[in-house]
Amino acid sequence: MIEKPGYLRVADSLREPILNGEMPPGTRLPSRAQLSHRHSVSDQVARRALRLLVEEGLIEGRAGSGYYVRAPSAEFLLSRTCPGPDLDPLRIERLGARTETASAAVARRLGVREGEPLYQTECLGYAQGTPVALHIAWEPALLTLNTGRTPGELPGLGVADRLAGVGITVDRVEEEVSVRGLREPEARRLALAPGASMLVVQRTHFAGRCPVETSDLIVSADHCRLGYRLAPSRGGEQTFRHSGKPSPAAPQEAADSSSAGVAGPEGPPGKERVQG
Repeated sequence: MIEKPGYLRVADSLREPILNGEMPPGTRLPSRAQLSHRHSVSDQVARRALRLLVEEGLIEGRAGSGYYVRAPSAEFLLSRTCPGPDLDPLRIERLGARTETASAAVARRLGVREGEPLYQTECLGYAQGTPVALHIAWEPALLTLNTGRTPGELPGLGVADRLAGVGITVDRVEEEVSVRGLREPEARRLALAPGASMLVVQRTHFAGRCPVETSDLIVSADHCRLGYRLAPSRGGEQTFRHSGKPSPAAPQEAADSSSAGVAGPEGPPGKERVQG
């Protein structure tokens, strides 16, 4: 058996007690000299082990003081079973709606021509006073123009309920979840650093085969998790929560999942497609 490199052995010896709670947040770690002596490694090896744990987000360095176990970021579970941009328990700031023309990317998602008029709505989600989620939605303006049921006129109403008022029946919702770095224009809105790890949820509402609304939810992976409840399969299989434990299924809702980058039954690796 090939022996682990020294820095991995040192990191392993610290990671396990951090994860199992033996070293709670705020605990000061042994110094590099102490780690070097304890594990019979060089100072450089001990330094590399500590740097690895910093990169994993488990510890943090404090100038002139040493390394300490890092407190976990506050996590908020965002339910994706809700029909609208419900960011509860985050505080929502609605930024309003405006008319835009369809970019090539959005036009492909909505099945319309590039340049076609759209309604674009935006809102921010705040955690402890910091914006950590950005929701942007687009829909063809012709669907609700002059009906009193545009996104800007009924901002609190879900997409399906709002479009039902103009005779459009939403019968399917699809989502794709991916992970990417935060882009600079988004970073300005969210007060987060560009490159921060973000969960990106693309949700599209359909009426038959026709997309009628599409949206992006961009949330900080350090602050938020995504929760899903999915209907059980026809074979009667139990659904499972992200912990791997069986969960009872409701008629239209069943299993909680916070994973991104897990291939769903209809999605490619790296994305999870949810069809409801």
